[in-house]
Parts: sequence; C-alpha cells; structure tokens
Amino acid sequence: MSRAVRRRLHHGDVDRKEQNYFDASEYDGLDEPLLQNHAHYDMPAAKVTLEEVWNAEQQREQLHWTLLLTQLIAQWAQWIASSILGTRSLLGRLFPLTLSGPPVQTRKLLPPCLSPLQEERLRYLRHRLGVPYDGSLVEHQDALRQLWRLAFPDRELPSLKSEVWKDMGWQGSDPSTDFRGGGYVSLENLIFFAEKYPVSFQSLLHKKDGTRAEWEYPFAVAGVNISFMLAQMLDLQAGQPSTPAGIKFLELLAEDELAFDNLYCVAFQMMDVQWLAKRASYMQFNEVLNSTRSQLERELALDSVCRVKDLPAYSMLKG
Repeated sequence: MSRAVRRRLHHGDVDRKEQNYFDASEYDGLDEPLLQNHAHYDMPAAKVTLEEVWNAEQQREQLHWTLLLTQLIAQWAQWIASSILGTRSLLGRLFPLTLSGPPVQTRKLLPPCLSPLQEERLRYLRHRLGVPYDGSLVEHQDALRQLWRLAFPDRELPSLKSEVWKDMGWQGSDPSTDFRGGGYVSLENLIFFAEKYPVSFQSLLHKKDGTRAEWEYPFAVAGVNISFMLAQMLDLQAGQPSTPAGIKFLELLAEDELAFDNLYCVAFQMMDVQWLAKRASYMQFNEVLNSTRSQLERELALDSVCRVKDLPAYSMLKG
C-alpha cells in the first residue's frame, strides 16, 4: 500500500453552494448530498521512494487490466448468449453482467401487489428515512458514541464536539452538522456496517486496500452520501417504488427485513472498488458515486438475484 499522505477534509474544504445531483425535498431526513466540488487545494507534499512509486504503478496497472479483461469477458459472453443461445440460456446465466455501458433506465413501471409483510417493512423503512439526525436527542448522541467505539475500540471516546471526529471522516469537529444529507438512517447504516461486516468496515475506514489517492474521500461523510444515493435509486421517496431497481428491492425486502442496510454495505464496498479502479481523488467523488449507482442497478436487474447475498458484489464483503 502506498504511503502517500491522505488529507483529512474539513468544513472549509467543501463548497456547499455547488449544484447537487439529486433532489430529495420531499424528505425531512434526506436532504442533499454533502460532498461537493471545490476549486482550491492545499496539496500536501508526498514523500515516497522510487521503489514505492514503482510498486504503486504496478498495482494500478494490474487493477486496470484486470477490470478491462473482466469487462471484455462479460460483454463477449452476453453477446454470445443473446445472439446465439438466448438470454435465458445457461451461458446467459453464467455471464449476465456487463460492467460498463449506459446505466439501467429509471423508467416507471406498474408497481407490484405487495404482501402485508412487504407493506409493513416498506412503511417502516420509509419512516426510518424520514427521521432527521437530532443532536439534542440522547438516543442519537448514544448512537454516535456507539459508532466511535466500533470504529476505534482502542481509543478514548471524545466529546460530541471534538477535532478528533475528523479521524473518522467527518468534515468538522461536530459530526451532527454532516447528517443533513442522510438523516439518522445514515448513522444506523454505518453502525450496521461496522457490526455486520467489521473487516470490510475497518478496511474502508483506514483505506487499507489498493493504492490510495493523496486526497481521499472522507469515510463517514461518504457513508452519508451512500445512504442518500440508495434512497433515491430505489425510488423510496415515492408512495410505492415503480422503477426497475425499486421494484426489485421490494422483492429483496420480502426476503430480508434489513435489505436496505445490507445493500448499503454492498454499495459502500462497491464504491471503494470503483474509486480505486478510476484512480479517483476527492474532486471525482460524485462521479464515482454515480458510477456505483449504475453498477448496482445493473446487478439488481439480474434474474438470478433474489436476495442481497445473490448480488455479485456481495462476495467482496468480509465479516
């Protein structure tokens, strides 16, 4: 892993006046993404050896060619399956995923009839999505403290307003100001990720995999953005989802009450892989997030996916 300096981002680094990608004005808890483009940099001087540079380039080349080869194989298999054997053939089922190309259309479809169980779970999820983070509530304060203990079990718990919170990837000394984009559910998602998949959580938190950018995405705030993105992608602001991804999610919800939380973990892991594959830096975060959304939509469109665990990207998660 490269020893290049990874700069922590503060509130002053973010220009909140830039235009956002999504509109969730119908929600109290879900408002807008937080990571915005900005024009000013204070780039740190990275001190690396020639050997480290060479190793970093080798890792990048290996990742690039691996991704390219995977794309070519998947595209070739899909073409054969659709042209000769049909999309429902055995070969079509073995290689159903195209890793590049246009995103799945968000066309509206007729919503399916829901079972009482699906209706109950969807109603509860929509309630969760509508709850804003309230720093004055003891329950919310305790949840934030719980996240710290899960992230840094060997470190002292800081006060609710401390510069130390930036070590987790919050943009300032008061994490409560960063929840406006995702609400309380985004904190619940982070806690779920840390408890259910601690190895992956710690790996992403500490940026352990791959050759990292000098300006890395801030972990915690990226998590808030992913919660926001998922709610938009799954059409959960509607009375009942009617997009392909939203309807498929209703099927997953029937099998798993925590489908949204598990899908969040998949999306976070997938986003980091996209980040490394694109050799991205902070300014490209929204581009990577959009690419993650498109990839997740493609995986949800697979006929073989009946549970979150059936998603190809799920195999990347480590508990």
